[in-house]
Amino acid sequence: MDAIDYRIVHHLQKDGRMTVTELAEMVGLSATPCARRVERLQTRGVITGYGARVDPGKLGLGVSIFVSVELARQDKAAIDAFEKAILTCDEVMECYLMTGSRDILLRVVAADLAAFDRFLENRLMQIPGIRNLRSNFALRTIMKRTELPTPA
Repeated sequence: MDAIDYRIVHHLQKDGRMTVTELAEMVGLSATPCARRVERLQTRGVITGYGARVDPGKLGLGVSIFVSVELARQDKAAIDAFEKAILTCDEVMECYLMTGSRDILLRVVAADLAAFDRFLENRLMQIPGIRNLRSNFALRTIMKRTELPTPA
């Protein structure tokens, strides 16, 4: 990637709906070479998709919970089984394999405490191989970035 590619990524992170002509003007290219660069960034997997940012509270999902999961076993089969099962849980927005005392960190959204309790009992605790769970509720979001830093 060169400086122009980084500028393209920077601007598309801010506004993925801008036209190629607008983007080209911002990065100092004509439309055709800019479009080729965007296509190349998509093909190479640098740009992975486009979508609307949505306020979870406006959809009735006002509670964010971080759940630390300790697995009974930490071998490949156990991790693969957990990964496969967690993919079916729409409430899970992010899932990370971690180092340290917990194996997995989840970010979960729910309408309220009762909805989270149902998720725990009916979905998460039904996944085989979980030894222990710890939940932490976010009181408020201080800052949330959606744009990755790009070199100048």
